[in-house]
Amino acid sequence: MSRSRRFGWAWWLLAHLALALGLVGIVVPLLPTVPFILLAAYAAARGSDGLHRRLLAHRRFGPAIRDWQAHGTVSRRAKWLASGVMAVSAIIMVVFATRWWIAAAGTAIMGVVATWLWLRPELTQG
Repeated sequence: MSRSRRFGWAWWLLAHLALALGLVGIVVPLLPTVPFILLAAYAAARGSDGLHRRLLAHRRFGPAIRDWQAHGTVSRRAKWLASGVMAVSAIIMVVFATRWWIAAAGTAIMGVVATWLWLRPELTQG
């Protein structure tokens, strides 16, 4: 039995958990959506062929997942959207956080994520 099949249930569980968190992240400001959807696709490829096919065929998430899996790229539009959402989230934290360090930590983490995101290549149309 291959290692990936032996732990297929764990990959299946991780895929569904990451997908659920990604979907919650659509409406919860500080919870990221795209990283969880990408994690769900990665795990589903190892533990749930059906879920993996559905994610690849999804009209919203499918193109981003396919670009990431094929080339490790993130579209400029997705980078701007993610950066904008993180900026709004940082402002919300600064205004509403009960402790300054909570806002500082959250903003710093989002800054690291934004930096990493902007360092990812973009798929060039050619």
